[in-house]
Amino acid sequence: MHELAYLQDLVIILGFAVIIVIVFHKLKLPSIAGFILSGILVGPQGFGLITDVHQVEVLAEIGVALLLFGIGAELALKKLQRLWKLVVIGGFLQVGLTTVTVFAIAKITDLSDSTALVIGLVVALSSTAIVLRGLQQRGEVDAPHGRLILGILVFQDFSVVPIMLVIPLLTGADLNAGVFLITLAKSVGIIVAVLLLAVLIVPRILSLVARTRQRQLFILSVFLLCLGTAWLVTKSGASLAVGAFLAGLVVSGSKYRHQALADMMSFREIFASLFFVSIGMLLSPMLIIENLGPILAILAAILLGKSLIVFITAAILRMPLRVCLIAAVALAQIGEFSFILLFSIQGTGLIEKSLESSLVSAAILSMFLTPFAMSYGPRLAAGLGKFTRLTSLFKVDTVEDAPGAVCNICDHTIISGYGFAGRELAHVLEGYDIPYVIVDLNIENVRRASRETGKAVFGDITSQGVLSKLGIENARELILLINDPGAAERAVRVARELAPRLFITVRTFYLLDIEPMLEAGADEVIPAEREAAVQVAIQLLKRHKVDDQQVEKQGLVIRDHSEDENY
Repeated sequence: MHELAYLQDLVIILGFAVIIVIVFHKLKLPSIAGFILSGILVGPQGFGLITDVHQVEVLAEIGVALLLFGIGAELALKKLQRLWKLVVIGGFLQVGLTTVTVFAIAKITDLSDSTALVIGLVVALSSTAIVLRGLQQRGEVDAPHGRLILGILVFQDFSVVPIMLVIPLLTGADLNAGVFLITLAKSVGIIVAVLLLAVLIVPRILSLVARTRQRQLFILSVFLLCLGTAWLVTKSGASLAVGAFLAGLVVSGSKYRHQALADMMSFREIFASLFFVSIGMLLSPMLIIENLGPILAILAAILLGKSLIVFITAAILRMPLRVCLIAAVALAQIGEFSFILLFSIQGTGLIEKSLESSLVSAAILSMFLTPFAMSYGPRLAAGLGKFTRLTSLFKVDTVEDAPGAVCNICDHTIISGYGFAGRELAHVLEGYDIPYVIVDLNIENVRRASRETGKAVFGDITSQGVLSKLGIENARELILLINDPGAAERAVRVARELAPRLFITVRTFYLLDIEPMLEAGADEVIPAEREAAVQVAIQLLKRHKVDDQQVEKQGLVIRDHSEDENY
């Protein structure tokens, strides 16, 4: 009957989770917060419907492994190459400054060196799962703040490998230089081996399996790569979750990674939900009530301290105020790898039990609050962005010297964003001798645009100073092709104030973005979601030999439907 009890617990957990997440969806609240709340309610510290937490922890461990495998698989190596500066410099600054700061504070309270270091490492890590999901839902992964956040998270995830190998040394082993160097070499060797597998071996294996056209065999192979790599990594002393993350990086080097993610999506979502539920089960409402002061103090210190350090990190990287603020809010919490670190030292006495309980409670509350904070972050940034004296402190808000880019031109077009669309538009304008200037916050895009056009500057399009120096008052059009809906909306408002007669065109991803952009003052909003539907329909009808006039008419019908609020 033990199996039936196990099944009963699973039914209770999923039942509560479904009901609460539906309610949260109706209230437009984040689903992850709903899963954590479900764990609080059904756990032994809540209604007591689940008493054997260990059973859930087994499933949750599989869940976090699949979750982190998916995160690793989504981090394509080519994307990491483009983010290397943000990963190396931004990540190192954030993790290093956070660890040192927490270590210093812990030493003031007379904690041992080992305890202070472990707490510093625990606090330094943020939740890749929660933050990335929030960025993906809003389509902000490729926005300037999304790139910075992703870069820091990647460094944090990679740093877990050496951290997990150093933990045994902190729990009682001798911390001599030789052991430390061997541990460091082992961690570097693991990362190098994983990257070599991702580039040289795994793509060939998956290609060979894919040629059989046997979907079951492909799924089995992906699971084998995931669990096999994770198991091998655990043999070196790292955790299963770290191994699964590195296994995802192995698969990310293959062109079949999207199919691998699609095949594992259902498993990942179910088990990952159990992980967040299991996190909620660790939270004791009575413990919070009894130790409310210390827990709130730790929570406030974590949120404010990490926010400040991330803000400083972003400022050092010469990011604008908006990016600094949104990144600071998004990375203020403690993440899933932090719990793995805490679980690995349980029973060692490295952290005193009452302090560990308060730290875990504060960590869970920080994760619970993160989805709400991320939704509020852009509005906070927009509000503070109105203070010109504050934004002027960040040099990135002014256009850098770029000879030939802006030379008293007028009747010109300002292109914000030099991705594929911006590049093609610049080539079209060049061909017809229409004056234009390009502005972007991605320094790599600016360098590329400067090489190709000689008319690019580095700056924040939401800044009044940048727009003025781009000659917004004398411009004919402003074309916004950036991947940040919040920044685009603010740019429209600022541009409309400075140039009431300017024609403003905005490219967005979703139909839901049309109304806010028009209310902000845009003249034309082009959603990629609608244009994709139009092009798919047109190409299909052409293949079916439909008359060109009818094809064009059908395209207009789809565009009309996109403007119908009840459609």
